[in-house]
Amino acid sequence: MIGKLLRLRHDLGGLGLAALVLFAAVAAFHFAVLKPLEAKNDELKPLAARKLPRGETNEGTTADKVSAVYEFLQKREEPSDWLAKLYGIGAATGVQLKSANYRTQSTAGRIVRYEIVLPVSGSYPQIRDFLKRSLAEIPVMSVDQLALKRESRNDAAVQAELRITLHMVKS
Repeated sequence: MIGKLLRLRHDLGGLGLAALVLFAAVAAFHFAVLKPLEAKNDELKPLAARKLPRGETNEGTTADKVSAVYEFLQKREEPSDWLAKLYGIGAATGVQLKSANYRTQSTAGRIVRYEIVLPVSGSYPQIRDFLKRSLAEIPVMSVDQLALKRESRNDAAVQAELRITLHMVKS
């Protein structure tokens, strides 16, 4: 047996032996990787064959999704109610709120945006907690920009300017 292997090695040479090893590696790759992928592909083909009409997804039509967004943004609260809630969250977290500037930004659709510039001060953990609680308790709010400034390196208080938006549906 060993004699036959030595003779085969001698007959094939180095290049032939390398080609034989390469063929063995390709066969192993085929059975270890490609065959399982082909089986998975055969399982998924029937799902892909059930093509949905344009504009529809498994969750419904695009119109249904837009309607769900409008329904989510449709709240009973007025902008002044949300501002009062922001003030309460600020008091609860220890963040000092200064006078806010806000303006209404109308859009062509049914959504109205109330853009608010809100200067606040407090420690970094307080401001972070304020933002976390505000986003959790005011579902129609988004944080557009946050600028932090510290007067000196040793100062624990941080001055921040928040640019937030309340997204609401026109009544």
